[in-house]
Amino acid sequence: MSELARTALHALHRALGARFTPFAGYEMPLQYADGLKAEHLWTREKAGLFDVSHMGQLRVRGARLEAALEAALPLDFDDWPHGQQRYALLLNEAGGIEDDLMLTRLEGEIAIVVNAACREKDLAQLRARCPGLAFEWRAAALLALQGPAAERVLAKLAPPAAELKFMQASRMDVAGADCLVTRSGYTGEDGYEISVPAAAAERLARALLEDAAVKPVGLAARDTLRLEAGLHLYGQDMDSQTTVCSAALGWAIARARRAGGRKEGGFTGAETTLREQREGTTRRLAGLVGIDPVPVRSGAPIVDADGAERGIVTSGTVSPSLGKPVMLAHLDTALTSEATLFAVVRGKRHPVRRAALPFVPKRYKRA
Repeated sequence: MSELARTALHALHRALGARFTPFAGYEMPLQYADGLKAEHLWTREKAGLFDVSHMGQLRVRGARLEAALEAALPLDFDDWPHGQQRYALLLNEAGGIEDDLMLTRLEGEIAIVVNAACREKDLAQLRARCPGLAFEWRAAALLALQGPAAERVLAKLAPPAAELKFMQASRMDVAGADCLVTRSGYTGEDGYEISVPAAAAERLARALLEDAAVKPVGLAARDTLRLEAGLHLYGQDMDSQTTVCSAALGWAIARARRAGGRKEGGFTGAETTLREQREGTTRRLAGLVGIDPVPVRSGAPIVDADGAERGIVTSGTVSPSLGKPVMLAHLDTALTSEATLFAVVRGKRHPVRRAALPFVPKRYKRA
């Protein structure tokens, strides 16, 4: 087995008592001494600091930058101001999702964050689709400060951070480091992601942790937080065989590129995507809540009252915030809202009911 990579904060995680786990080729902090539930609730109530430096950070430049990316991805730059971040999907020719991306439009370049396990695959595909553009990895760490205290904490180190709204971005000095700060994250809480030069990452992390409202949080709580917020995890809730509509991500296709839009289609995977937008799909990702206090994990079948399989769980946990099982599942679209459903766990059926997403309300700062 190849040796696991380590982020620039590995020594700090170890000093803070992290328990590590292999993830996407990296040795990452799973949790700290307080444990998953405490870290999860702390983030909901105050501020959690996450190391997400395993994510790939790309800088993209070149002539006709926006036009080239619009041909590769379902984007529309006509109404996209500089300093704005957007969510997008990298699709294959069959309309399957190769990855989900975060793109930030900056002066003269686009910054893209890709999932850790998809780094090299994404780079190869983007280079093949956009041969006239230059792609390079940023030599930077990525920190996420999430929770209701995030603005106050970061504004002490970088006052301009308080002026950002959800999905806005700006370059700014943070504790003496030149950073790209976006008001975004993966928890459903208000917060920031901070791209910081790797050499300055530990100094910045320590400066944030000096505030009593901030604690380090590992991947385990990051997963339960994003699931409560109804946010997808690539490789689990969607993959290269999952289409946009079956993942319930039609909103991620720029309005102009959708069926009937002024720039309809013209991107990789458009044929399948537009057809399903018009005709629908047989399965679609939806939220479920368990009635029994039994965890329902990924891979559990969902059956109807007759025992016929009608779906499969893609993500599941017992919600620390709600105290009951929550899950995402691909369900037959023919099911009615009144259908009686069960999750099968170790051969036993446990009742579940449909639930609107998110399970826990998002608290982004939009105004």
